[in-house]
Amino acid sequence: MATGADVRDILELAGGDNDAGPISKKDIINLDKKKTKKSTETLTFKRPEGMHREVYALLYSDKKDAPPLLPSDTTQGYRTVKAKLGCKRVRPWKWMPFTNPARRDGAIFHHWRRMAEEGKDYPFARFNKMVQVPVYSEQEYQMYLHDDGWTKAETDHLFDLCKRFDLRFIVIHDRYDHQQFRKRSVEDLKERYYNICAKLAKIRAATGSEPKIYVFDAGHERRRKEQLERLFNRTPEQVAEEEYLIQELRKIEIRKKEREKKAQDLQKLITAADTTTEMRRAERKATKKKLPQKRETEKPAVPETAGIKFPDFKSAGVTLRSQRMKLPSSVGQKKIKAIEQILTEQGVDLNPMPTEEIVQMFNELRSDLVLVYELKQAHGNCEYEQQMLRHRYEALLKTGVATVALGEGLGAEGQATPGTEDVKLETKEHFIDVVGAPLTPNSRKRRESASSSSSIKKAKKL
Repeated sequence: MATGADVRDILELAGGDNDAGPISKKDIINLDKKKTKKSTETLTFKRPEGMHREVYALLYSDKKDAPPLLPSDTTQGYRTVKAKLGCKRVRPWKWMPFTNPARRDGAIFHHWRRMAEEGKDYPFARFNKMVQVPVYSEQEYQMYLHDDGWTKAETDHLFDLCKRFDLRFIVIHDRYDHQQFRKRSVEDLKERYYNICAKLAKIRAATGSEPKIYVFDAGHERRRKEQLERLFNRTPEQVAEEEYLIQELRKIEIRKKEREKKAQDLQKLITAADTTTEMRRAERKATKKKLPQKRETEKPAVPETAGIKFPDFKSAGVTLRSQRMKLPSSVGQKKIKAIEQILTEQGVDLNPMPTEEIVQMFNELRSDLVLVYELKQAHGNCEYEQQMLRHRYEALLKTGVATVALGEGLGAEGQATPGTEDVKLETKEHFIDVVGAPLTPNSRKRRESASSSSSIKKAKKL
């Protein structure tokens, strides 16, 4: 048969030395210590190869539990606190009488309580808070508290109700004896009570000290209640009108904020423009002063159209110096590739360290390279046109003999014909005009004017 130790071992209950003595709170609720388990040899399973860790976690866990169907909270808290029930004796409880100190009628009640707490005060009596209502004497009333609108009996009745109902003035007003005394409002009762409390505090305060006095404004309280009554008694039309006015007021405030924002933005723009103009004026003055000294050493300026025009980063805000090294979008891909090819041939880094001097010199170098590239293209075009015109000139020279013979034959009949000199002059003019300015609008105009002048000469000779 199984013994008690075997049963405790199966239920994981502590036994042995812990059986003696009554059970305590720490034994029932284990807050700090973790539950100790007997270390037993458990089989460990390795995750199969090719299976993801998340999938394996759904199939198997260290506790060999099935995967949860719903999300659960495993944080430390009251959910993890479990009662640790052992074989100790429980604390004895007893049905015993008790009295509540807050009651003055001496009523006796009964409840279950531990034996160790017998004879102690009722624990909930500490929540009985009493309001300290001041008490005055006959002499103090006659000297300081006398009022023509209040009698001594009426004041005593008011203070008695304040003490009975803990300054709940709505209840005091309900219990007030309006048949024996004058009919008073809640504000009148509050005003009389707090005025007496303020006078007694001044009288009983020590010399040289200022007591804390609560001032009750009865007129303000009456006006507040009147406004609340008017608000409560409004008609639906008045409520709708008020909501409409509130919406209009919000619109006006929004427009006002927008106008103020626009005015601020405009002021910022004006100030920014003023500062930029002042800075430009100062820069112009500084450059004018420095120009006479630098004229001797300055190189001839490159025209704006030649090379690359890099953008100036003079706007407000933080900028990187490396941004000044970026080529503008006006530079074509062919030029960019040509620049990179020349730089790699010369062993120049395509992205150097962007210091002030390196940025300036690197931009000037690339601008000069673009200028050289454009000049090479123009030179190649000029050479091509020169060769074309040379072949044309040679062809005209070959045909010149036939024209001379034809001209002699016609001259016999008395008509003048253009000679080889005229043809040479015409071809020479074409040659000079085209080579001087290739592929430009002015060259086309000069060609047209030259051709028109040659035709005029021919007409005159004819």
